[in-house]
Amino acid sequence: MSAAILIDITRCVGCEECVLACKEENDLGPDRLRHGQEAVDGLSATRFSTILRYPDDHFVRQQCRHCVEPACVSACLVGAMQKTPEGPVIYDSELCMGCRYCLVACPYGIPRYEWEEAAPLVKKCTLCYPRIMEGKEPACVEACPEEGVLLFGERDDLLAEAHRRIAENPGTYLDHVYGETEVGGTSVLYLADISLGFLGWAENLGDGDLPHLTHAALKKVPWMVAGMGSLMGGIYWVINRRMKLAARAAEGVRMEARVEEVMRLDTSGGISEPAENPTEGGQSHE
Repeated sequence: MSAAILIDITRCVGCEECVLACKEENDLGPDRLRHGQEAVDGLSATRFSTILRYPDDHFVRQQCRHCVEPACVSACLVGAMQKTPEGPVIYDSELCMGCRYCLVACPYGIPRYEWEEAAPLVKKCTLCYPRIMEGKEPACVEACPEEGVLLFGERDDLLAEAHRRIAENPGTYLDHVYGETEVGGTSVLYLADISLGFLGWAENLGDGDLPHLTHAALKKVPWMVAGMGSLMGGIYWVINRRMKLAARAAEGVRMEARVEEVMRLDTSGGISEPAENPTEGGQSHE
């Protein structure tokens, strides 16, 4: 199974029922306004999906795209980001070391960080992976009241549905399914009548997946870590041995100096022989 979501923005009315369902399902709590904000409308550690409002009643849903070949997974050195066989890209906070490479690697700028927390974690949509494993739809799809806005199913089936809508409704959509091929394809697909470049669908992304660009370097990281560890261990052993030898040599010099000082005092009369015990070898006289 390769689960996916098809989003048709031409049918979205901006009710944000999907956003509320996501927050409730993931127990995200209330949104937090950053300095200077009047309303929260972007992704954050407390908002895994959001509705962006554009002119002419365009309401565009933003969330993790769950790439077929995710760059965030490739960039994660400890396997905290994982691509599941079912399609969703999930996150294991127990493995995360807080490097935030996933934030930099994502071509769509999706993952967020809990900057306000003492022990911050990476936060993003998981496509409701636990629900999928129970045979349910993601909470956002289930909550959407408008017919045909959000569809959940097999990626290939949703691509076929997207191309069917384009073919049967000439002039309604751009002749493009966003996410079909970009950077190797995504599991969140879009139909739109406007360019979605503002969502990160830049023209220069290309169709090739990003992990193959970093694999040549990242596959060497374990060997580099092991090699650097061995090198540093060897340097530590050599330096420590030299320090011990230097300490022994210094102690030897001090001992030789002490012996010479004792001998010098002895020959110069600085040290006298102990007095003979008058009782030794005979009786004492009164």
